[in-house]
Amino acid sequence: MSVSVGSIPDHLRRQARERPGGPGVAAGVNVGEAERLASVAVGGGLALYGATRGTLGGLGLAALGGALVYRGVTGHCSGYAALGVNTARDDGPRTSVSARHGEKVEASVTVLRPREELYRFWRDFSNLPRVMSHLISVQPSGEGRSHWVAEGPMGVQAEWDAEVITERENELIGWRSVEGSSVDTAGSVHFTEAPGGRGTEVKVSLKYDPPAGKLGVAAARLLGESPARQVREDLRRFKQIMEAGAAPTIEGQPRGDCR
Repeated sequence: MSVSVGSIPDHLRRQARERPGGPGVAAGVNVGEAERLASVAVGGGLALYGATRGTLGGLGLAALGGALVYRGVTGHCSGYAALGVNTARDDGPRTSVSARHGEKVEASVTVLRPREELYRFWRDFSNLPRVMSHLISVQPSGEGRSHWVAEGPMGVQAEWDAEVITERENELIGWRSVEGSSVDTAGSVHFTEAPGGRGTEVKVSLKYDPPAGKLGVAAARLLGESPARQVREDLRRFKQIMEAGAAPTIEGQPRGDCR
């Protein structure tokens, strides 16, 4: 099932954009506009999917979806209120994901290739969809910026712009999403020579706040899409591509039945 922000009914889209009280933020509204739209999109997809399952697990997904839709339409998140978080305020440029509510993932792998080669491959961000299963495309746009398109739970697509914020040739690349992006993310990849001439240790550190916040993370985990596991699998694919020239696949191979 594929759900996009563009498929949200017009009346829900209008409600998710409304901010009573003029140019300010209404009392009780603590979820930003892009996050509200994403909550409605993800929640609507979950509710529809769960309702068609006809199981207790499906009912749970439908209930979670309903909570996300409510969050998007009203602009209020009880969890944010308890933590004192408010993403609806425009407090100026963000330099990274808020330490209070971001998700952090770290993983590493040793690749039997020189770090200069690995660095060059990674620095060309258009290569990343080959190794990151959730990425659809990454297009460099000049001046250290690039446009990213990814697929999330239930086929929901997200797009954002990112910029390189720190770089040491053959050692480190650091990036973050630019202000106003629908996905608030920051990350870095480190390339270190492994002991004993065993290639290069590649360490990835990611921190992000999903478009639907903590409920979006919970929805992804219910659907079996753990961010930590996904990053580990992506790094294994990176290792396979760099060492063997291609990730292994069973596509097109003959199949036999066990009798």
